[in-house]
Amino acid sequence: MTITQTSIPEVLVIEPKVFGDDRGFFFESFNERLWHELTGLTVRFVQHNHSRSAGGVLRGLHYQIQHPQGKLVRVIKGEVYDVAVDLRRSSPTCGRWFGTTLSEANKRQMWVPPGFGHGFCVTSDEAEFLYLTTDFWSPEHERCIAWNDPELAINWPLSGEPILSVKDRVAPLLKEAELFP
Repeated sequence: MTITQTSIPEVLVIEPKVFGDDRGFFFESFNERLWHELTGLTVRFVQHNHSRSAGGVLRGLHYQIQHPQGKLVRVIKGEVYDVAVDLRRSSPTCGRWFGTTLSEANKRQMWVPPGFGHGFCVTSDEAEFLYLTTDFWSPEHERCIAWNDPELAINWPLSGEPILSVKDRVAPLLKEAELFP
């Protein structure tokens, strides 16, 4: 497994070591001992989520203001452009974002730490997305920030308008959102 720091040091891209032959492939999607050795982080995952989305769907930017979740995310079918936004007021990278392509083919994962907003857009016909979280879903603490906030200026690889949920269509801008200390 190779871990790469991004332009926001706490956001990590993980490249697994894949063992493959004419029968298929195998890789460890998470190994607690190796994770700690390579990142210095001790994480406890309490929830494993699986979503499926059609092409053109954009989900995000989501976070929980209380019970913030760290997320280890990956794609098992299709391709997405995945984004993490630093929402910690005290951070020198507050309001900055990092994005990368996660796909069935590249088998990359991304670590989105607690205190970050998260979103993705589907760039294939459909995508299946898995994520491990460090805290449970807490709907009363869930918040969103507008995916197209001009202050964030996220360069989503979209061809046309995305397909959005109601909550994502009415999400506030960063300057109006509840952020972390």
